[in-house]
Amino acid sequence: MSKPITEFIEKYYLHFNSAALVDASKGYVAHLKDGGKMMITLAGAMSTAEIGKILAEMIRQDKVHIISCTGANLEEDLMNLVAHSHYKRVPNYRDLTPQEEWDLMEKGLNRVTDTCIPEEEAFRRLQEHIVKIWKDAEAAGERFFPHEYMYKMILSGVLEQYYEIPRENSWMIAAAEKNLPIVVPGWEDSTMGNIFSSYCIKGELQPSTVKSGIEYMMYLADWYPKNSGGKGVGFFQVGGGIAGDFPICVVPMLYQDLELTDTPFWSYFCQISDSTTSYGSYSGAVPNEKITWGKLDITTPKFIVESDATICAPLMFSYILENS
Repeated sequence: MSKPITEFIEKYYLHFNSAALVDASKGYVAHLKDGGKMMITLAGAMSTAEIGKILAEMIRQDKVHIISCTGANLEEDLMNLVAHSHYKRVPNYRDLTPQEEWDLMEKGLNRVTDTCIPEEEAFRRLQEHIVKIWKDAEAAGERFFPHEYMYKMILSGVLEQYYEIPRENSWMIAAAEKNLPIVVPGWEDSTMGNIFSSYCIKGELQPSTVKSGIEYMMYLADWYPKNSGGKGVGFFQVGGGIAGDFPICVVPMLYQDLELTDTPFWSYFCQISDSTTSYGSYSGAVPNEKITWGKLDITTPKFIVESDATICAPLMFSYILENS
């Protein structure tokens, strides 16, 4: 079997962050080969960066067993799926004047660095379908998590008429077809969360129709012990923020607050981050700090790649797919 990415990075990535990338990738592969499971957390705008092109294959090949992500990453994969041709790249984004930024806003283009998301165009295709699913659930007295509503929309087939990228490049389609467990802390901080809030304010929906972040933690607290036997569950954090901070806390919560003293620590840890440790940010904390919080053990394999996740994650996922 040809392993072009493996051969490339093992030849040239020998020191500093590049060596950490290789070591962490090998650790991920070893964790899977020993029977371990893995959580991947997605912060930032990784879906807009089209991480789905490779994350979908990681999901299909069972290289990831649960995902924690922001509400933005959840919906932005679908926005790219149904409105890709309306995205606009702005390579000279550093030179834009306030007036040029305003002009983009008036065109319905929300800029993320060099990429403008056509939010109006995307939600014109998504909103009526997701609102119907919310209202149908409420009428039936049912409640679901945010990602479960999106799974229902994907699996119903109503979006297929709008697909503008190959379906195999959407990690949300791959996740829906696997019914992959997902936790979405802070879902309210997303366009879809804002839309749901607006319907609640208008009295057309009840907030309880969408399950809460507390219920996501309860869900994770049930999932983790059931899947932490043997080699245990690893933690692969892409970026920082709530997508990583929220789920990693399930371990100390289980054994400190629920007094389940046999709860195992996370059994592998890697973070790709450009956050700086000296500023006191949790996102930039070195892995050893997590020992003091009861999240990682002394013996947990720990890696940190201080670099750009949009560069590193695809390389690491490619290495993992080639070797496991």
